[in-house]
Amino acid sequence: MKKILALLFVLFSMQTIFAQVLEPVKWIGTVEKISDTEYNLIYSAEIEDHWHLYSQNLPEGGAIPTEFIYDENAVSKDFELVGKATESASITKFDKVFEMDLTYFDYEATFTQKIKILNPDLTSIEAEVSYQACDDAKCIFESKTVDFQIKSDKKESNILDPVKWTSSIYSLGNNEYEIAYTAVLDNKWHIYSQDNKDPMGPIPTEINLKNDNKDFKLIGGLKESKSIKKFEKAFDMDVKYFSNEAVFTQKIKVLNTDLKTIEAEAYFQACDDEKCLAPTYFDLKTNLADVTPKSASDDEVVLDIDSSSDSESKGLWGIFFIAFLSGFAALLTPCVFPMIPMTVSFFTKQSKSKAAGIKNAIIYGLCIIVIYLLLGTAVTGIFGADALNALATNVWFNIIFFILLVVFAFSFLGAFEIMLPNSWANKVDSQANRGGMVGIFFMALALAIVSFSCTGPIVGTLLVEAASKGGLAPIIGMLGFSSAIALPFALFAAFPGWLNSLPKSGGWLNTVKVVLGFLELALAFKFLSQADLVLQMHLLEREVFIAIWIAIFGTLALYLFGKIQLPHDSPLKHISVGRLSLGLIVLTFTIYMIPGLWGAPLNLISAFPPPLDYSESPYGVGNSKGGGSASADHSDLPEGAHLLAPHDILAFNDYDLGLAYAKKVNKPVMIDFTGWACVNCRKMEQNVWPKPEILNALKNDVVLLSLYVDDKRPLEKDEIVDSKLREGKQLKYIGQKWSEFQTIKYKSNTQPYYVLMDHNEENLIKPVAFTPDADEYFNWLKAGIQNFK
Repeated sequence: MKKILALLFVLFSMQTIFAQVLEPVKWIGTVEKISDTEYNLIYSAEIEDHWHLYSQNLPEGGAIPTEFIYDENAVSKDFELVGKATESASITKFDKVFEMDLTYFDYEATFTQKIKILNPDLTSIEAEVSYQACDDAKCIFESKTVDFQIKSDKKESNILDPVKWTSSIYSLGNNEYEIAYTAVLDNKWHIYSQDNKDPMGPIPTEINLKNDNKDFKLIGGLKESKSIKKFEKAFDMDVKYFSNEAVFTQKIKVLNTDLKTIEAEAYFQACDDEKCLAPTYFDLKTNLADVTPKSASDDEVVLDIDSSSDSESKGLWGIFFIAFLSGFAALLTPCVFPMIPMTVSFFTKQSKSKAAGIKNAIIYGLCIIVIYLLLGTAVTGIFGADALNALATNVWFNIIFFILLVVFAFSFLGAFEIMLPNSWANKVDSQANRGGMVGIFFMALALAIVSFSCTGPIVGTLLVEAASKGGLAPIIGMLGFSSAIALPFALFAAFPGWLNSLPKSGGWLNTVKVVLGFLELALAFKFLSQADLVLQMHLLEREVFIAIWIAIFGTLALYLFGKIQLPHDSPLKHISVGRLSLGLIVLTFTIYMIPGLWGAPLNLISAFPPPLDYSESPYGVGNSKGGGSASADHSDLPEGAHLLAPHDILAFNDYDLGLAYAKKVNKPVMIDFTGWACVNCRKMEQNVWPKPEILNALKNDVVLLSLYVDDKRPLEKDEIVDSKLREGKQLKYIGQKWSEFQTIKYKSNTQPYYVLMDHNEENLIKPVAFTPDADEYFNWLKAGIQNFK
């Protein structure tokens, strides 16, 4: 009876999904080497929400268990199975349909089959997985083929390719299409989200569509599937990455009806728990002939692609809170604060009753919110939900943001006023006399225009900061800002007696404006610093950045203490308690930053200045260890060398100069293939290299050659050559040069990767990768040095 019931349930499920092909379980096969003859075949199943996959071990009469089937001839000749496949943690619950306890998996499952190789020439194994998957309404029964690549010792290579890219295209009608770029990742590997914007963080994934002939236009920004957010100690920040699979979608409108293919380029970096690969470019080509109509099941995928995670929601709440505080700061400026009693008094006197006055003031406040929301919506609509995000990570737009904030700062400091044309104010003011809700709306618009000289820089700064978040951030920012502006008008209209408690307008309003100007100026250098970091120009290193902030906040402290006056300030006969308190806080903050010049971490502002290793010297200005200055240590350095922070290791970034110096001093060369965004490179430098015996060898027994495979500085024109790995492409960046050099010469593309070689560029010992065991790393280093001697 149970078998009949199960069969009927499956048949009914198949009938309900006849018109819609479902694939709730995706399978990936990877191989783990145990020894020369033993391997683990790992089946990784990714299960969609609300679906579950059944275990191998089920009682008879229930659901169909998962089964792995191999070719009988291959099992007897090429390999043998060692035991039964093991499986990851599962769930066991009573199932009402089958009237028994069933064991199943949600979200993901892993099955591991140990094998022993009998045929040494075996390169691949093909297996079939037979399984049943169900949700609350239906079931499917499927068989899938899973391929496993067995790498024999004869053909073993250190070149890894853990990411496989494919593309598909869907028709949306009206010459509009949606292209989905899918990256399937090997087990334990991940690539990074495009939302990782910090220049010193991991390299974000980019999909760049080639559209030189303007054959199509982009609709909105690049969307991505849901990512994982995790704090990474190596970067000292939260990073977002993908495991198993990542999907990026881009909507386009085709303008050229003769267009046959759409070409794109994926730029990404893949890492696992031990190593990272050099940033990689992958060419993607999508044929319009392969287009398929958009189906209901595809819509579900697209909804999942639009990553509205909890972390993003928290980010939007942060934007709202900052914008709300900025709105209160704008209230305390000379352009807005005097308008509060004037406007509230107008509504209460002109209205026939107190209730009508309160209603009109509330409508007035809502109109203020609508006006600023329209501004945020316009910015998002014009540039696209994600275009501002992309611009904010661009070097030149960071420089533009810097200039913009400097202009805002000088405006607040009184150098000039940023004003909208007077004709706008006159026209709007004439409309405000119309009365009713239309008149109230134009009164609110008049306030926005008249107060623009004070609110404009704050609004502009908010939009710039929101741009770095992308998405709906500009709209949320304007909602927070306008809510703070509108709130006092509604409250004071409801309680007009509170107006008597408001402080009188005076010179303190200009003080607030000047303080905001200093804050704008300090914030501006954050954007300039990000551009400098990406370009690696070292013009605004950590010491310079901190010195600029010390100068800005030190001058602000002097201003608050009345030692400095600006042209628009009122005469200051005495300092109020509030101004004195604020001055003491700013002075304390200024003094706090001073040790940062000597290498202090300054945790309170760690998100603003460049990192500790992006500095003029390992120890800041002077030498915190005592005994001379850092600059003196650099005076006799050979050409092309520098002292690697924070241990004064002599290092070269140029291969030829480093090799020439090694020959001169008769020392072996240690090539360090590394990257600015390489997590495990930093772990080696922070945890392994500082060990006394290793540090001594690095400083005295070898010449260190650090080659950054993700260095995006352009090559000189005479150094640009054709790529030997990517036909038809050129090497344009320094990092591409070193990455291709490592791949071709050493048959490896992972970082960190360490090579010890002699002056003939021959290996002294087999190269090693990430080696967290300091003793093991030292023994490797010692053996290589001994072989040189």
